[in-house]
Amino acid sequence: MEPALRTHVDGGTATVTISNTGKRNAMTVGMWRELPPLLARLAADPAVRALVLTGDGGTFCAGADIGSLRDASGASEGLAVVAEEALAAFPRPTVAAIRGYCVGGGAQLAAACDLRFAEEGALFGVPPAKLGVAYPASATRRLVRLVGPSAAKYLLFSGELIDCARALRTGLVDEVLPEGELGKRIAEFTAVLASRSLLTQTAAKELADGTWDVPAEAAEARGAHWAAQARGSGEIAEGAAAFLERRAPRFRWPAG
Repeated sequence: MEPALRTHVDGGTATVTISNTGKRNAMTVGMWRELPPLLARLAADPAVRALVLTGDGGTFCAGADIGSLRDASGASEGLAVVAEEALAAFPRPTVAAIRGYCVGGGAQLAAACDLRFAEEGALFGVPPAKLGVAYPASATRRLVRLVGPSAAKYLLFSGELIDCARALRTGLVDEVLPEGELGKRIAEFTAVLASRSLLTQTAAKELADGTWDVPAEAAEARGAHWAAQARGSGEIAEGAAAFLERRAPRFRWPAG
């Protein structure tokens, strides 16, 4: 089959599958280019409440297609950064479902997701030091924020693979599932996400991701904005009523 990004939407969850099985789901230039508009289409669909990024078969993504590195202009790296930033900016919760290799550009995409769930046996690595490539600044900052400076330097300096246990310990992954249970756990968790307040999730994502590099006053202003949104939206009243009535809440934000 030709390399492709396959998309399926079911029950409020959009699943994007990286499919290039002949090369362990390596991302081609065309796939890097395709990802941002695909994400924009999914973001515009009000039925989509969560997004899962995964790989075809037993591998998440073994990085960028090495053939693209022959492009000395840096155009392919630029496409990867644009795709990574589009994924990080997706307005709903995003989860990477990881089996097998999650390396290079695959690790870059996984780190751009909000959460990462892995199946036992998955391996993680950032191999630019093996290729003489300068890892992009945006990806480096995101990796440092995720795992801390020391763990990020270990990955970047050595290019060595780490296993699930170390990835979990450093914060690179959030949950590790026994073999065969990842799909079930992802389905359960995304159903939970779809049942929660989208306003809360949107505010939390913006404040968690967007207040690192801004003055404290600006961060406080965004927090005040979201507090006012919550008060005026009816979400708080619905959440409280559902709790008191012992029923599932029916959150409506955004109206219409």
